[in-house]
Amino acid sequence: MKRVTPGRRAALPTLAGRKVNLNVINAFRGRPDHEAAASPAPRRHSAPIVVAAVLALGLAPLAAPANVRARAAAPAKPPAAASAPPTDLGQWCARLAPQVPGIDGAACRASGLVAGSGRSVRGVPLWSNDVLPANGAPRFKVLLLSGIHGDELASVTLAFDWIARSHGVQASAMPHPSKATRPTIADVAWRFVPLLNPDGLMHSPSTRVNAHGVDLNRNFPTADWERDAQPYWIKRTRKDPRRFPGLRPLSEPESRWLLEQIDQFHPDLIVSVHAPYGLLDFDGPPPAPRRLGSLQLDPVGVYPGSLGNYGGLVKNVPVMTLELKNARAVPANELSAMWTDLQRWLNEQMNNPGVQASAQRSLVPGTRTIGAPRRID
Repeated sequence: MKRVTPGRRAALPTLAGRKVNLNVINAFRGRPDHEAAASPAPRRHSAPIVVAAVLALGLAPLAAPANVRARAAAPAKPPAAASAPPTDLGQWCARLAPQVPGIDGAACRASGLVAGSGRSVRGVPLWSNDVLPANGAPRFKVLLLSGIHGDELASVTLAFDWIARSHGVQASAMPHPSKATRPTIADVAWRFVPLLNPDGLMHSPSTRVNAHGVDLNRNFPTADWERDAQPYWIKRTRKDPRRFPGLRPLSEPESRWLLEQIDQFHPDLIVSVHAPYGLLDFDGPPPAPRRLGSLQLDPVGVYPGSLGNYGGLVKNVPVMTLELKNARAVPANELSAMWTDLQRWLNEQMNNPGVQASAQRSLVPGTRTIGAPRRID
């Protein structure tokens, strides 16, 4: 099948009398929609059941246009609470270790994770870990996010493995004799968020969505959200409850907290870890790596409300999405190979004069778009 090349125009289909971008109606343009194909058959609900579900969520009335409110319907049933939420690191690690392969409770407690102001819907702290260069100010900043979807356990395994590896890099680094020394991977500052969706992961069974039934990776304030998020969910996913974008952008505390991290940390690269499609995606300013471990570069475009769309197109920060091959486990040799390839790519970017360093990157408040956003037909 033939892809649409950049700059090529095609007739836009209409939806409810309006033109809709082909990125929404046909995100891959001639290739299968992995997410829609992997979705279970959607359940149909009558209007009274949908209304009852929205009331059960305790959501405030929308300020969205009336035609969007009329067509949008929340999933019928958000994940139910499994037990009392863990509120300190010891409790959190005790809940996490039995569920996530490769996570040791003692190592989790000693990992250096810190709870800031962020909380999930059910009040679980959102933990992060900063690994900073030992020799002074960073030359490059990487924000790594895992567990955006609560049923992708392998992404959390990767985050903990790479936290340990990054500490090892910094511990073995020798101080530079002068500021003129070429930067190395020891000059990289990391912020790890190993589990953005604790309510989904700790639910029994684990769920993709959060406790409000919202797909956090469709809830970010992209330029096309108001126009396209609900039509995409309704038409493209057939109201798949696993991909419900929410009733408005940033409706969820987890997505709001993550935007705070982006605005405070000012990363030069965002690495977002998912599963199970076995590919490497990249959005935003190039160049992209050709591979990480066994994951080959295979750009699939962006979705309304996705992090790749928001980070790469709205914030102009490269977003590297790792789609692991298995949602429940990742081999140790693959973790090592991906880490090695990422370090090699980071080293190349830091020593490339065309790459903007953290101190040079424009700080963009809110959702103002930098330049003309790239659209993929």
